[in-house]
Amino acid sequence: MRLGLVTWTAAFWAAVPPLAQEPFLTLPLDCELGKTCYIEDYVDVDPGEGVRDFACGLKTRNGHRGTDFALVSQADFTRGIHVIASAPGLVEATRDGMADVPYTAETAAAIKGRECGNAVRVRHANGLQTLYCHLAQGSVRVNKGDTVGRGDVLGTVGMSGQSNYPHVHVSVLGPDGNIDPFDPKGGEECGVGAQPLWQAPLPYSSTGMFTAGFSDRVPSFDDVKSGAARVSETGRDAPLVLYSHFYYAQDGDVLHLTASGPDGEVFDKHEQLEAPKVNQYRAYGRKAPNGGWPTGEYSGRAVLERGGEVLAVRFTRVTIP
Repeated sequence: MRLGLVTWTAAFWAAVPPLAQEPFLTLPLDCELGKTCYIEDYVDVDPGEGVRDFACGLKTRNGHRGTDFALVSQADFTRGIHVIASAPGLVEATRDGMADVPYTAETAAAIKGRECGNAVRVRHANGLQTLYCHLAQGSVRVNKGDTVGRGDVLGTVGMSGQSNYPHVHVSVLGPDGNIDPFDPKGGEECGVGAQPLWQAPLPYSSTGMFTAGFSDRVPSFDDVKSGAARVSETGRDAPLVLYSHFYYAQDGDVLHLTASGPDGEVFDKHEQLEAPKVNQYRAYGRKAPNGGWPTGEYSGRAVLERGGEVLAVRFTRVTIP
């Protein structure tokens, strides 16, 4: 029987050796960064209400305590991408059985205390632990007490718990709480001089995407930023518009906006950005066909690329009743 995730105790940490800060981690997914997966969010190192990643960028969320490795497409999620152990160790706890459903305000109460979703926690010889969250329902392959080697399969990428897109959230845990694997000692100014815990350097770009959503019109930038533009349900005769709000794009970056519905593709728009601003948005859509849109769920995807490498992705949905 798999046990639920438990909080580590002071007594346990008193028994482990002094923490080693030598690089010991490898990529926790069986994927290719920039092609089939990308890093969505980093640890938030800002102690206040603001957000700041280890490089003084915006690629994090307030209070975020791990690194999010996300899939580029729904197809990769459907076929199953393995979550693998970043380092050898002993499985301390697991959880499985939670559904892969997008997180909403309505589901918050049902998963309270289980926001990590289906998960695996592994203790390593250096005294640190890694925690892998949001695995797919029924995919966890290990049990408490198992010994795993580097690269061993723990499960597959899912959307369980507090997640609305396919990704795995990886936290590195020490006796005093979370550790940023990109700047484990903390305090390095914008990451300069930091010795990460990754054995091989992982690419970083300050370019990212705040959000993407559907609207029933071409929205104003103010409505995009405030969230007023977003609709979760729209009429059969209304325009179907997909927008993306992104930051720190560069000349030549390419933005893809695609939407599909019950009858297949609605549109697939590619735009090469020129002289972009620090903070901007784009929107694209189509008018309703004669007779209106077919009823059902529509999905949208916004992808920002540079030189064929994926920098950011956002998924969104809207329902036409």
